[in-house]
Amino acid sequence: MTLDALDWRLMNDWQRALPLVSRPFQEIARHLDTTEARIIERLKKLLETGAISRIGATCRPNTLAASTLAAVAAPDDQIEEIAAVINAQEGVNHSYERENKWNIWFVATGPTRAFVDDILRRITEQTGLRVLDLRLERPFNVDLGFALDGSNALPQPRAVDTDIKIEASDRAIMQALSEGMMPTACPFADLAARLGQTEAEVLERVRVLAQSGILSRIGLIVRHRALGWRANAMCVFKVPPDEIEACGRALTAVQGVTLCYERRAVPGVWPYTLYCMIHGRSRSETLDVLSQARVAARLVPYEYRILFSTRCFRQQGALIVAPSDKTTGETHAD
Repeated sequence: MTLDALDWRLMNDWQRALPLVSRPFQEIARHLDTTEARIIERLKKLLETGAISRIGATCRPNTLAASTLAAVAAPDDQIEEIAAVINAQEGVNHSYERENKWNIWFVATGPTRAFVDDILRRITEQTGLRVLDLRLERPFNVDLGFALDGSNALPQPRAVDTDIKIEASDRAIMQALSEGMMPTACPFADLAARLGQTEAEVLERVRVLAQSGILSRIGLIVRHRALGWRANAMCVFKVPPDEIEACGRALTAVQGVTLCYERRAVPGVWPYTLYCMIHGRSRSETLDVLSQARVAARLVPYEYRILFSTRCFRQQGALIVAPSDKTTGETHAD
């Protein structure tokens, strides 16, 4: 795909900062010294070419929905077959092949923990494989947005306000944002019409969810692999419990490290508790960042693994509302 300076500015600067106003693309155009029509035209092109997957939002894990990271060890000659079974489950929103015995990794999300458990149970029944359920224990950075120009200049994610009152409509709004908005002059009005609400009502709740940190970011969701970041790796570390917080917070400060969180280990099978993602354009670039991160976060003494992604099977927005409720707008409490 051919991208010019305006395309890169759009993708770099508006991953987390979509203006929460009636005409957000008009506001972006003002910042970029161009027209609203031109911005909308460019966004349509970026969607069509796959440079961005959607214009929407990501939800902080285990706030409006339940989720987990999971993995299976598929026989080499059955990887595509097993991946197809996994991706057939509604609620699996990300899945990748990685370089490890545990070679298919996926994220399962749903309105309740029981919904997620059912996904994992069905995969076990249909494949005959053990599923590692690596539940989130503590997030340090769960926002995949990062500067495409190599800087560290994107706005930082907000802290989460755990006291916010979740309203009945919030899950339906977040589901719509997870699926994505159309690049139209008034995208929030269009979203509100889909939900049977007013634009003012939707904008107010989006602002509240964004301010609280439950909506971890809203903007352009970039497909990094399509843009050249193909040497992406999940790095996992076996860290003593009393060191995890300090190491995790130090990891988030390393330029080149994107996601970072603590997850539950599986005793005797998968002992790793601290995870981060490194997105690189070459393996050497990714390995260089890992070396710097291990030193900066004082992780050198600890056992680790680096799992490069070799294939992306699925990358889409998360399931927040139960499938049967999408057409009715109903939501379920956790």
